[in-house]
Amino acid sequence: MALTKLMARGAAALALLLCACGGKGEPPASPPPAAGERLVVRYQAVPDLKPVAATVASRDQAEARARIGGTLVRMNVRAGDMVRRGQLIAMVSDPKIGLETRAYAAQVSAAEAQSVRTAAELGRVQDLYDHGVYARARLDQASAAARAAQGELNAARAQRAASAQTSADGAILAPADGRVLSADTPAGSVVTPGQSIATITAGPTVLRVEAPEAEAAGLKLGQTVEIVPGQPGAPSGQATIVQIYPGVETGKLIADLDAPGLSGDLIGRRVAVRLGLGERQALVIPSRFVVTRSGVDYVRVLGAAGGADEIPVQLAPGAAPGQVEVLSGLAPGDTIVAPPPGSGTGR
Repeated sequence: MALTKLMARGAAALALLLCACGGKGEPPASPPPAAGERLVVRYQAVPDLKPVAATVASRDQAEARARIGGTLVRMNVRAGDMVRRGQLIAMVSDPKIGLETRAYAAQVSAAEAQSVRTAAELGRVQDLYDHGVYARARLDQASAAARAAQGELNAARAQRAASAQTSADGAILAPADGRVLSADTPAGSVVTPGQSIATITAGPTVLRVEAPEAEAAGLKLGQTVEIVPGQPGAPSGQATIVQIYPGVETGKLIADLDAPGLSGDLIGRRVAVRLGLGERQALVIPSRFVVTRSGVDYVRVLGAAGGADEIPVQLAPGAAPGQVEVLSGLAPGDTIVAPPPGSGTGR
């Protein structure tokens, strides 16, 4: 009798439990299928962009050098000045050159007097020879003396002109049109022949980059290079490789880029660029599939039951406008769904 009561109570408790759970225990309904544009994520070949620093430089640099030794008596330019080809930059003076020039001038005067004397002697000998007084040998002797005196006069004049030209070589002229990059030698300094007095930009302004030699095979003439945006005072947009230097220095290959709107006011300034060094495989999706909430990026991924789940992802800028690269959170073959309007802030 007690066992029968116990079984009856268990049956009543089971009935109450089934009633609380919905009666017949039917399976939960499946979620509705996700609506919106769908895309299957696949690997794509994208440019392998390497961030490097480019330097604003001139295609060439000209050195204004001293042609003679002496004292720098005048310096007419400073760093940053614009100069024209042939403009006087500085003046070097050597007092010994002036003394040599005066000495050669004195020799010219002596040679001129000797030349005049021998010419007059030749004239008298020639007259006497014509009247039969002197023999032919005497005339030849006077003629040779006159030619020797004229030769000495020409040599003295040439030495005087060379000394005067040496003195004129003390003027240091700008070798090209451009801007003075450095002019560090102050007036009053003693300089030697060949010493650089000023460095001047020459040729167009370019962006000069140094790429690792192991990755330099991907550089081509005419290739476009992206300039990192948002740099104050730096050019924007893209640059073009216009020259690749054949030599390798300290493991680096040097290339020059032509950028529109590049100013030569700050030679030596650093500008960040993204250099393409070949291609790589990456997961790239349109940015319209991404929503951002509270600083976190999400992508809706289609599930097995047809619904869409929001998955946090890590992104990087894509190679083209309107694209982003997925660094983590998605795998090849996943199907993503565009978010509905108003679901968050799009990229």
